[in-house]
Amino acid sequence: MTKTVDYYMSPTSPWTYLGHARFAEIAKAAGATVMIKPINVGEVFAVTGGLPLGKRHPARQAYRLVELERWRTHLDVPLTMHPKFFPANDEPARRLIEAARQAGADAMGLAHALLRAVWAEERDIADHDTLAAILGENGLSADLFAAADGQAVTDEIAASTAQAIERNVIGVPNYYVDGKPHWGQDRLDFVQRALKG
Repeated sequence: MTKTVDYYMSPTSPWTYLGHARFAEIAKAAGATVMIKPINVGEVFAVTGGLPLGKRHPARQAYRLVELERWRTHLDVPLTMHPKFFPANDEPARRLIEAARQAGADAMGLAHALLRAVWAEERDIADHDTLAAILGENGLSADLFAAADGQAVTDEIAASTAQAIERNVIGVPNYYVDGKPHWGQDRLDFVQRALKG
């Protein structure tokens, strides 16, 4: 039986970026269906006690950089430790990913391009012209902007965010499979096992 993974993510999360390509490969190898769900992480934090980066204790902020460096080296993935456009308003990118999913376009590919834009290319994904360029580079139509502004996208992101909270998702990336959340790209081994089980 084909398994489904509900993939809760944010297009500005470095951890989502570090795990995205590996997760896509794991899901493909397992023949799993991926339901990409760009969510409002701020709403999740507000309910679950999480804090945006700038409000975390300096020790937590410092250790985050240690871990980013560690994983960047381990995975040999290009990642700028202090990207020029981070933090950025991720709502426009989040809405484009959802619009692509609803249109049957390559939402996973677009998500990867947006994540790479922030963390490897130092591009501003809150900027309309930058987003338009990324759509074009990935063979996607600028018509997605109109869809992204639509009520169907608003409703689905709100529903996905509410669902994430209901399922005890406390951060991103989160890979929900077999009724269990797997928080963090460092849990992908467990996701792989769950998909094989």
